[in-house]
Amino acid sequence: MSLGPGDPRLMTPQCLQAIQSCRAVAGYTGYIDMVPQELLAGKQVVATGMRGEVQRCEQAVELAASGVDTAVVCSGDAGVYAMAGLLLELLDARRMDDAVDFEVLPGIPAVCAAAALLGAPLTHDFACVSLSDLLTPWEVIERRLRLALQADFVLALYNPRSKRRTTQLEQTLAMAREHRPPDTPAGFVRNAFRPGQHVRLERLEDARADMADMLSIVVVGASSSRIAAGRMLTPRGYAGKYSLVLSTKDTPEKEK
Repeated sequence: MSLGPGDPRLMTPQCLQAIQSCRAVAGYTGYIDMVPQELLAGKQVVATGMRGEVQRCEQAVELAASGVDTAVVCSGDAGVYAMAGLLLELLDARRMDDAVDFEVLPGIPAVCAAAALLGAPLTHDFACVSLSDLLTPWEVIERRLRLALQADFVLALYNPRSKRRTTQLEQTLAMAREHRPPDTPAGFVRNAFRPGQHVRLERLEDARADMADMLSIVVVGASSSRIAAGRMLTPRGYAGKYSLVLSTKDTPEKEK
């Protein structure tokens, strides 16, 4: 179940209703804290720390199989770098798909929250890549990054930098500079729609890895991306087909 980026106002009514009606809620401790606490009253709560995702999903499956309506909550969208996939893997590996009614409720993913704060960086083709090599070898991630940059996608980066992983984002920015002009916009959004929100726009030439952490989304523009009205823009192509500039006759006359 998707909580969205963190602001309760951005949780969908569908997800809100599902949490209200379930009897148990499972999730990462930080995500449980994002649930309005009044919704948790009287419910069984299964909370685990970082890297405890298998444990909490196992407990959630066991609860659901025993007849307890259970919600597994995730920030952003449950199907984007989140628990929907692991739950399906568990149900499939244990052949429990007939024992548990499984449903994914969508939400606003972190990349869309970050994009909204930056302006309109994703209005043309883009690629999302997680820089975490905990489950995916860095060699695989690096190949995907290079291909996405060569194809001129806007690049949205999840899990860009942690205390342990301090070099991957630096390498990614270096790769981007090989394929993008120096003035390509790069956006850094931390804690989108949460307390402590911070939005930063830089030229790719000036972007640094220490501008991001695990609570950040980094967006590197395509070759067509630019700054427009102080925001990050990747044009869809309308200016090449339509006139977007008012002609003299269409310009409103100033009041005399």
